[in-house]
Amino acid sequence: MLRRTLTLLPPRRRPFSSSPKTLTQLQRSSFESSLHNSLTAHDTDQAWKLFRSFAAASSLPDKPLLNSLITHLSSSLHGVGDTPLKHRLKRAFVSAAYVIEKDPTFLEFDTLLALLQSMRLAKAAAPALALVECMFKNRFFVPFDLWGGLVIDICRESGTLASFLKVFKESCRLSTDEKLGYMKPDLAACNAALEACCLQMESLTDAESVIESMSVIGVKPDESTFGFLAYLYARKGLKEKIKELESLMDGSKRVLYSNLISGYVKIGDLDSVSHVVLQSLKGDCSFGEETYCEIVKGFIESKSVKSLATLIIEAHKLESLSTESDKSVGFSIVNACIDLGFSGKSILYEMDAQGGSGGIGVYVPILKAYCKENKTSEATQLVTEISSTEVQLDVDTYQALIEASMTKQDFVSALTLFRDMRETRVTDLKGSYLIIMTGLLENQRPELMAAFVEEVLEDPRVEVKSHDWNSIIHAFCKSRRLEDAKRTFRRMVFLQYEPNHQTYLSLINGYVSCERYFEVVVLWKEFKEGKAKLDHALADAFLNALVKGGFFGTAMQVVEKCKEMKIFVDKWRYKAAFMEALKKLRLPKLRKRKMKKVEFLDAFRNWVGLTT
Repeated sequence: MLRRTLTLLPPRRRPFSSSPKTLTQLQRSSFESSLHNSLTAHDTDQAWKLFRSFAAASSLPDKPLLNSLITHLSSSLHGVGDTPLKHRLKRAFVSAAYVIEKDPTFLEFDTLLALLQSMRLAKAAAPALALVECMFKNRFFVPFDLWGGLVIDICRESGTLASFLKVFKESCRLSTDEKLGYMKPDLAACNAALEACCLQMESLTDAESVIESMSVIGVKPDESTFGFLAYLYARKGLKEKIKELESLMDGSKRVLYSNLISGYVKIGDLDSVSHVVLQSLKGDCSFGEETYCEIVKGFIESKSVKSLATLIIEAHKLESLSTESDKSVGFSIVNACIDLGFSGKSILYEMDAQGGSGGIGVYVPILKAYCKENKTSEATQLVTEISSTEVQLDVDTYQALIEASMTKQDFVSALTLFRDMRETRVTDLKGSYLIIMTGLLENQRPELMAAFVEEVLEDPRVEVKSHDWNSIIHAFCKSRRLEDAKRTFRRMVFLQYEPNHQTYLSLINGYVSCERYFEVVVLWKEFKEGKAKLDHALADAFLNALVKGGFFGTAMQVVEKCKEMKIFVDKWRYKAAFMEALKKLRLPKLRKRKMKKVEFLDAFRNWVGLTT
């Protein structure tokens, strides 16, 4: 529980027309016991009846019990008990108001805070303000900083911030006229009052009254204060007042300019909107998405696309060369167009018609939108158009477009974008190259992979490696396009890319899948002449294929190579394969015509441990 000392000035005495019947000590004890039991049982209706019994006798229950009751009624707004929410709130308010009028020293701050929090959840601005006014009326002065922010939130969230003004003015009066410093509204409260005057009421008189009150109570304005006034002055067309505001401000003027734009958009003064945007660039000031959406909406609704294009062109002239594309005015305006559902292309056409440029930033939001909508061919067409201008896309944008094209399986667009990328001054092509190669491999398009690799071989910005060739060979073999796989292998060797164990494994598996075992014999000869080293997996693949094909002489060469390199070969694994191969051979004829082959067969039979 928070422990705060609440200041209570002596309340004014009220005459009573008649004296209520007082409770005896026995009645009081009985009522308090029943009230305690009702609260424990969450019997809200019974607890309320007992409280009314105390009120009828112009009395109050024990202080802790009383605060428990009001807290219970407030917490009931969150779902405790079965009484309707609106009814509970009314009871909580009435009981608190009664205590304030009867004896406010009985009301603890935690209880008051719990009630106000419940009013906030219920968006009950009127009861909250009535409670504060009751506090004022009965001279129950709780320090402003304990409840002011909460009441402001209640009013703002319920859309009735203007109703806070009366409380604000009275708090200011109490802090000055009655010297109650703890009742002084803080800067946030002053700005809330000013917000109501400028944005809701649009009252110059009330706004100036708030500013005067701030001066009297000694609260200094901040950028929000100036911002609210800027909106009102723009709304009223008070140019001189705006100049005065600007002269008084130090530091960033972003809030000031944003509010000026809002005010000018409201009255349709688009020339002044453009002026403020261009002026902000001179002060190195940027706006948020919300402000740019306001700008775009104002121009579009006024059918002033031409003026919007002019603004982008003029802004680009003022922007520094170091301005990032996604921080430029052009980017922000076109991005806002897309967010609001308007076509960004219409602005591009208008800029072209005016012969101006907005930098690369104007294209990026449109390209991103195309990616999001899977309109990869449209994106590629726009990139082609961009290439004819003086602007250049960055690597990240190219990569995003290429990735979107590959995801959609629009390989033509992806390759076109990469070619365009190569023709620019972009130095980093590796990421996009990898995206395309990976996508083509996943989609089993080895012919496109082979053509793509051939296309970029001579480009120093792309590093083609053996594993790229291996990927192409693997894809061809998986598709049983063995002639294409062989052709790629020959090309790989010709270009002096060293085949490795993965190259040979892919080819062996491809030949075995099509039962082209003689190709494995040829491949073994090429392997022996190359630099690749034999390992267990590769030896196993060779042996398995050669035994299946009945090429035992070559199989024994593999065995001998394994012995030489001390690679363990589990000969028992090949017994079954050998026996299966024997079934396909006509041994009597073989012994008469091909004695050498029979010798190899016997040698392999002996190696696996089978007797003749």
